[in-house]
Amino acid sequence: MQVEVESPRPYFFGDIGCWSERTEVHKAAYGGEATLLQRLIQNGASVNIVAVDSVTPLHEAAIRGQTECVRLLLDAGAQVDARNVDGSTPLCEACASGSSECVQLLLDRGAKVDPSLTSRITTPLLEACISGSADCVQMVIDRGACLDTFDLYHGTPLIVACTNSNVDCAKALLNAGANANASRFHDTALHNAARRGCAELLEMLVQFGANVYARDKHNHLASYFTKHGTPAHTCLEHYESSPMSLMQQCRIRVRRMLGTRAMKALPQLDIPPRLIYYLSFK
Repeated sequence: MQVEVESPRPYFFGDIGCWSERTEVHKAAYGGEATLLQRLIQNGASVNIVAVDSVTPLHEAAIRGQTECVRLLLDAGAQVDARNVDGSTPLCEACASGSSECVQLLLDRGAKVDPSLTSRITTPLLEACISGSADCVQMVIDRGACLDTFDLYHGTPLIVACTNSNVDCAKALLNAGANANASRFHDTALHNAARRGCAELLEMLVQFGANVYARDKHNHLASYFTKHGTPAHTCLEHYESSPMSLMQQCRIRVRRMLGTRAMKALPQLDIPPRLIYYLSFK
C-alpha cells in the first residue's frame, strides 16, 4: 500500500529553507565577502537557509550594512521579509545598523516598512531611531511607516529619539506628524528629553505642541528632571510660566489638522512664503 506523505508545513515566519548551523553563506554575507558569496551562490548554496535562530544570510548582511552582499542575495532570490526568531526582518536589521544604502535597497525590493508585530519585534522606524540614523528614519517615513507604533519596552519612535538625544530623528518624526504628546507609562518625549538636558530638543517639542504641564507617574513635570541654571531648565521654566501665544496655538492647530500631509500641503497654500516657513517649523 502506498502511503501518502504530506508536504512539510512552512516555518511559522515563512517558508525560508532548512534549519542549519551558521553556514559559509551566513559567514560570507556577515563579513562582506562578496566574491566568496557569489561563488557559493553559483555553486548552488541556498540563500534562504536559516540558522538555529532563524537568521538568514540576508539578515547577516543587513545588520552589518554589507550592501553588495545584500544585493547579491536578493538577486539570487533571498526572501526580503524573512523573520528571525525574534520576528525581525532584514529591513529592521539594516535600520539598526544605520546603513541607508542597505535600507534603500531593501525598500526598493519591496521590504515592508511596517511588518506585522510580535511581542518581541521592534519596527524598522524604531530601530532607525535607536541607531540615530536620520537618513534611515526619513527613508522609512517616506515609504509610509507608521509614526506612532508603540513598543512596550521603548515607547514610540519619538520617545526613543528623545531618550537618545537624536534631534534630527525627532525633527523628521515631528515634521511628518508624529504625536508630540505620546507617552510610555506617563513618561512623554518631553520628560525623556529633559532627562538628557537637551534644550534644542525641548524647544522643538514645545513648538510642535508638547504639553509642558504633563506629569509622569510620580507627578513630576518635565522641568523636574533638569538642573537649575541650565538652558534646558530655563527653556521649560519659560514655557511653564508663559501662556502659549495665539500665533503658536494657531500653528499647532493647523499642523494637527494637516497631520502627515503637512509638509506636502503647506507649500501649496496661497499664503506668503514667510507664513509657510513659520508653519513648517523650519
